[in-house]
Amino acid sequence: MLQRISHCLVQKSPDSIRAYLILMRLHAPTGIVLYLLPGLWSLSLASGRRPDLPAVVLLALAAALVRGASCAVNDVVDKDIDARVARTASRPVAAGTISVGKALLFGAVQAVASLVILAMVNKETALVVGASYPLLVAYPYMKRVFPWPSAWLALVISVYALAGWTAVTGSIDYPPAVFGLYACNFFWTLFHDTVYSHQDKEYDRSIGVRSSALMFGKSSKAWLALFIALSVAGALWAGVEAGTGWAFYVLVVFAGFLLSYQVVRVNLDDPKSCWDAFVANRYFGWIILAATVAGQFT
Repeated sequence: MLQRISHCLVQKSPDSIRAYLILMRLHAPTGIVLYLLPGLWSLSLASGRRPDLPAVVLLALAAALVRGASCAVNDVVDKDIDARVARTASRPVAAGTISVGKALLFGAVQAVASLVILAMVNKETALVVGASYPLLVAYPYMKRVFPWPSAWLALVISVYALAGWTAVTGSIDYPPAVFGLYACNFFWTLFHDTVYSHQDKEYDRSIGVRSSALMFGKSSKAWLALFIALSVAGALWAGVEAGTGWAFYVLVVFAGFLLSYQVVRVNLDDPKSCWDAFVANRYFGWIILAATVAGQFT
């Protein structure tokens, strides 16, 4: 539903605006959801039975802008690589629809706007997310110098799990439960980014950039299974530390089985199968969110 609405919004936009909406990947909102959900997990735990709805809305708006800013930087850094990959050749910067200067300006505006929005929650939340900006800017370079760029990405985007707690409490003194959610998202990110990277592995190999797909090769499914186990373990640790009820654990285990089914089903040599698995794995995040809510009432 969200995918269809976003795609329709982008397609019906004026030409002068559409390119910028595509640059921020508004037509493909899965990335926004994957960035936002860990923040909602920790916000839910911090809020208890009465979630802070204004904070939810502000976190969601900021997540879309942070992701948009990071995509703009990524597309500028990778414009020459993107132009050589069939899946990414039509991106606005690679295709020349938007200039490098305009893309960077657009990214900067989004980055600042997101901090302004988060400051409306509290200044501590804005500071937590703002502290991750240098790491987000560095991420596109990791595939050139770091053998496991997915690990860098996982470290950076899991910061939103900290932001969700701070949005409710105004504190950066995090209890163990929050670090459990951080670990859950860290390994979940390793999972979905590894699946995602298999779409472009032949291009990456020929171009000479690094990815999880190339690093793990034929053992990728074994690593994916390990990431699922560690992600579920992180969530369970968070539940124990937070003292959640039995429904939390049932739903977390169910979410783990759902991801395991994706590992069995996905064909890592078929780009479409990888994309479908990448999009479908967002249900894991929604179930973990449901678990944090249900655990408050059982």
